[in-house]
Amino acid sequence: MPKSSQEVLAAIKAGVSLSKEDLYQIDLSGQDLQKANLYKATLIRSNLSLANLSEANLNEADLRSSDLKKAVFRKANLQGAYLYRVDLSGADLSEANLTDTKLQGARYDSQTVFPENFAYKSSGAIGPNASLNGAPLNTANLKNADLQNANLMGAYLGGADLTGANLVGARLVQADLRKAFLTGACLQKARLNGANLAEVDLRSADLTEADFERFESIAGADFTNVQGLSDEMRSRLLSHPRQDLETLNSLTLKTTLASLSQS
Repeated sequence: MPKSSQEVLAAIKAGVSLSKEDLYQIDLSGQDLQKANLYKATLIRSNLSLANLSEANLNEADLRSSDLKKAVFRKANLQGAYLYRVDLSGADLSEANLTDTKLQGARYDSQTVFPENFAYKSSGAIGPNASLNGAPLNTANLKNADLQNANLMGAYLGGADLTGANLVGARLVQADLRKAFLTGACLQKARLNGANLAEVDLRSADLTEADFERFESIAGADFTNVQGLSDEMRSRLLSHPRQDLETLNSLTLKTTLASLSQS
């Protein structure tokens, strides 16, 4: 039977091991969990935001889809731990053991502290300067993600939610963005040449100094209230096939051509 938050805290305070315990969806946000023994514990979808896990043993623990925002993992043992799709925004992982840690789809930001010399950019995690060329990120929840200068060339982002995302300087050359949500996203100086923007929602996005010659498709893309669209950019967009320009966006029910008249 899964333990309650109170039982877990009492056990940690008493120095009792929680090895292999089922702690699915447990809420331990803001708690002092220093030196806790959570070896192979199941912590899927747990809330550990702002928790102090310094020197904790999380060897092979399963933390998939957990909230780890601003959590402290100083000198923690995360060897072989499963951190798929966790949120590490603002987390402190200094001196943590990240040997064989699974970080695919984990989100980090400019405030996240990784161990010195740890190759986080190529770990599969998602954040500033990340190397995600060709990454399968279809339908990913990347709302408000910090992806400044990230390498996303040829990445699969179909249906992904990038609402409000920071994509300043990101490389999205030949990326598949079909039906992605980029509402209010910042794409300043982003490289977009050859990307597929079919039915992309770009309402109120910022394309200032974005770099593109031509897109694979803009059929049904909604550019309503896009910022930073120069006359040259607009001309390039309007040079796409008439069929693309007259395609209706299935969500906003507006054609690409009509949206460009409102940007």
